[in-house]
Amino acid sequence: MFNDNYNPDVLSCIANLSSDEVFTPPHIVNMMLDMLPAEIWRDKNATFLDPACKSGVFLREIAKRLDRGLEDQIPNRKKRINHILKNQVFGIAITELTSLLSRRSLYCSKKADGKYSVTESFDNEDGNIRFKNTRHKWKTGRCEFCGASQENYERGDELETHAYEFLHTENPEKIFNMKFDVIIGNPPYQLSDGGFGRSSSPIYHQFVEQAKKLNPRFLTMIIPSRWFAGGKGLDEFRLGMLGDRRIRRLIDFENSAEVFPGVDIAGGVCFFLWNREEKGQCQVTNFIDGRPVDVTRNLDEFPTLIRQNRAIPILRKILSAEGRGMKSLSQVISSRKPFGLPTNYPPKTKGIPCWFTQKLGLRFANPSDVTESSYLDKWKLLIPPAPIAGQTDFSKPIALYYEGNIRIAKPGECCTESWLVACAFNTKAEVLSFKSYLLTKIVRFLILQSVVSQHVTKEKFIFVPDLGTYRETFTDELLRKRWNISKAEWEFIETKVRNIGDANDE
Repeated sequence: MFNDNYNPDVLSCIANLSSDEVFTPPHIVNMMLDMLPAEIWRDKNATFLDPACKSGVFLREIAKRLDRGLEDQIPNRKKRINHILKNQVFGIAITELTSLLSRRSLYCSKKADGKYSVTESFDNEDGNIRFKNTRHKWKTGRCEFCGASQENYERGDELETHAYEFLHTENPEKIFNMKFDVIIGNPPYQLSDGGFGRSSSPIYHQFVEQAKKLNPRFLTMIIPSRWFAGGKGLDEFRLGMLGDRRIRRLIDFENSAEVFPGVDIAGGVCFFLWNREEKGQCQVTNFIDGRPVDVTRNLDEFPTLIRQNRAIPILRKILSAEGRGMKSLSQVISSRKPFGLPTNYPPKTKGIPCWFTQKLGLRFANPSDVTESSYLDKWKLLIPPAPIAGQTDFSKPIALYYEGNIRIAKPGECCTESWLVACAFNTKAEVLSFKSYLLTKIVRFLILQSVVSQHVTKEKFIFVPDLGTYRETFTDELLRKRWNISKAEWEFIETKVRNIGDANDE
């Protein structure tokens, strides 16, 4: 285990067990460990916890570094390894199977006291990697600790509960009855919430918040980047993270496959370093063509985290040009169900003309079912609430709105939840002008700064100025002059937005 000549490293090619058990490649683990101060590997009293062990790779790589760093202090290698594994590295597995796998990675035996274990420190099978078959605590159909749906996760003892021990306690410090210098890991990302279809709720942020309760010196976890813009259960977490000056590093990957080969996580993934004893600006790292680009900045400069460092000067320039009190399109775009009709509303044979899904087109709705009517007598531009269909790799140019996925609705026409009302005016000419504004690459680029998934709600238009008057045909050239966007900035914008039908369109 402590030999550097891994060829190949089995933990770099092991298959994922489930959507919860996505294994972290060793080279990514080492990128995370590289953020920690070098002196920690020479500290024989430093303690490390992985609260969501899967393959054991975090603990294994930590043990390898400690093995090298403590060589002068504990020259006898056998004693050194015993000390490290007994006193410094600890883990909480998320399933019984991953507990065995983690022990195999760290102790070279699925039993810590087994015949082939590399340590003689333990007189029990678990060692410092524990798994407890924890139960959810149900209240009105939800778990009080993690929010899991009782309908989905109440099951017999023969099945995994997915009630993670680290979360299902009010006193996580009592699990090992000790403090930790470093908490590190790759927590489960989501749980089915019992909603419509395959609806899921995030859970990774709960691991981050629980880890902070232990007040370690350092905290680093790899999690989905969707928290940048908040959303389902993440708004409070986003605000807390953006305002936390102890987050000193943030490394972001728009394409999750760069971290987890073969795994598709919409919006990408990131990992961060939280330092209890230091406060200041955060060094944010983007990867462009595989090369890191670093900028040190405040994470809370904007309401959402702007992931692309090169986008920030553009945003500053536009917001400054429009001035204080700028009204954004987030105040113009409608909320979901603009007429009170759900997506699954059945078409009627007569009534109010109504736009359904793109496949069904224009049908009819019962007048008594239309509960919102403020848009009804106006010309309207309808846009889809999930316009980034099928694309999860945000490192590539994104097609957002285009002629084929928007509709102009006449006075007297309504729509179901399959559409948002982007604007409503007395004249068709105003709608056409607004449409030309929306379809510019610059406006779509501004929308994308707050988008980390396929869904685009009204809140995602927060960086797009509402020009108030729409009486002309807008072009990118016109907006470049209005906002003084440079040639280099325009070239960057073009790399992030594509039109359907472009040469690079697939």
